Amino acid sequence: MNWYLTKIVFRIICGDGDHTPQFDEQLRLVAAHSKEDAFNKAQKVGIQEEETFFNNKQQLVRWQFINVYEVYRFSELIDGAEMYSRIEERDDAEAYVHTINKKAAGIISSDSHQILQLA
Repeated sequence: MNWYLTKIVFRIICGDGDHTPQFDEQLRLVAAHSKEDAFNKAQKVGIQEEETFFNNKQQLVRWQFINVYEVYRFSELIDGAEMYSRIEERDDAEAYVHTINKKAAGIISSDSHQILQLA
């Protein structure tokens, strides 16, 4: 059994969909015997997590599974290995840095970030 990092993509559609298209890209850790098994397991997760609900404006919101478009096998777990990277472009660099530093301080000073335990 090996560990794979998979990227699952959902489209978020609010109301009649007359808005800028929104997509949620999620990184998911999957245990599988092969790349194909990891891909299939990640697809099952995506299908199972499709959801439809009403938001606070009483608009129907639909999370539609699109597909799995990346699968990476971990050959080993390496301390400090890069798991995710995204480049941000912001109009207000100072505000962005302030927000990051505020969140970082909150990690140490509170219980808001704890070990992820799924049941």
